[in-house]
Amino acid sequence: MKHLLLFTFLATGLLATAQKKAEIAFQVSGVCGMCEDRIERALDVPGVIMADWDVESKKLTIAYKTKKITEKAIHQLVADAGHDTDQIKATDEVYANIHGCCKYRDGASCSGDGQHNHEEHD
Repeated sequence: MKHLLLFTFLATGLLATAQKKAEIAFQVSGVCGMCEDRIERALDVPGVIMADWDVESKKLTIAYKTKKITEKAIHQLVADAGHDTDQIKATDEVYANIHGCCKYRDGASCSGDGQHNHEEHD
């Protein structure tokens, strides 16, 4: 009986402190490796476990803790970094400040493998 009570107490405590995790994926506008770095850096925040944006598919996959951050907040962080999502568009002011080769709205396309960095363009 004592072991059953201890087990019940521990299990209840673990459930109470457990964070619910979720994984989502959505489209994010961008064109190159610099965009990928910018998008993923924007999501380096508490509550986001993993963020991976694929240059080819333009798909962002994220694992996050639902008690720490919301899906809407994730979309906002990406838009605040200058990239449109399927829910939130980056402001024109923020978009204007991203690197010239990353201007996805203006038809920018990067030459090479799409994995270049800022140093190659400065």
